[in-house]
Amino acid sequence: MDYYAHPTAVIDEGCQIGANTRIWHFSHIMPGAVIGENCNIGQNVFVANGVIVGDRVKIQNNVSLYDGVVIEDDVFLGPSMVFTNVINPRSFIERKTEYLPTRICKGATIGANATIICGHEIGAYAFVGAGAVVTHDIAPYALATGIPARQTGWVSKNGHKLDFDPDNIAICPETGQVYKLENGIVYQTKEKI
Repeated sequence: MDYYAHPTAVIDEGCQIGANTRIWHFSHIMPGAVIGENCNIGQNVFVANGVIVGDRVKIQNNVSLYDGVVIEDDVFLGPSMVFTNVINPRSFIERKTEYLPTRICKGATIGANATIICGHEIGAYAFVGAGAVVTHDIAPYALATGIPARQTGWVSKNGHKLDFDPDNIAICPETGQVYKLENGIVYQTKEKI
């Protein structure tokens, strides 16, 4: 075993867990789950069958990942954030064939207590603020806050707010990386300041 699991964690036979991943108190990993390398799975986390988690993902305490959720590399899931997998659940109707997929793309952050309604994609390096309720796709590098979540700005790969000049150029204050905004899409240029 080249990962660490706290003695109180339940690791079902048949799951796949990458090297150097750490799984903490009272978490449960189901048989069909796939978790990458160098992840940190906090206390009281549930990972269902069919869930895929990439490398270097940090999942904070009290997060449940249900069937249909895909988490790409370098994602941060804040404490007690919520995923759903059915749009119209009823306890007396089985809707397991109606799960809608949800994808959190590379490097994205989901803040504490945010809710991601199923069937949507959070773009690469997007930032969903604490407590937001996501009801639609979020663009790469977008900052989304509120209920329902609305785009309120753009962020750099390092998570800093980007202020675009009249030429639609912004610079990350931490790295000096240059970003360009064109037709509602943000991308990194090859330049640094």
